[in-house]
Formats: sequence, structure tokens, C-alpha cells
Amino acid sequence: MLNLSRLHLLSELAVLGTITKVAEAADLTRPAVSQQLSILEQETGTVLFERSGRGVRLTRAGENLV
Repeated sequence: MLNLSRLHLLSELAVLGTITKVAEAADLTRPAVSQQLSILEQETGTVLFERSGRGVRLTRAGENLV
């Protein structure tokens, strides 16, 4: 079963576009958000987002999960 908190972070990432903004919105550190999203990728067994310049963009799998 997937962790709802991690799914919420991915959803926020889809809206806000950067891990830094997600961290600020969730009152977490940037490394903590990165770690949680990495764990979510491990749980799903797929890449959910790709870094793009200073932001990120969701992969098709990430979009489908959101």
C-alpha cells in the first residue's frame, strides 16, 4: 500500500513544480521531500519525475499516479 503523505507530496510537486516549493508548503526540508519522493519511486518501481532546469516535471507514470 502506498503512503498517502508521499502521494500528497507528489501531488504538490505536480502543482508547484519544484521540490523547494513543496518543502516550504509542507513545512519540511528540501532533502526530506526528496527522500520521501525517492521512497515513493522505490515503492512504485518506476521513475515518477525528472529534473528539468531548476524545476521538475512528472513522467507519464507520475501524472497517472497523481
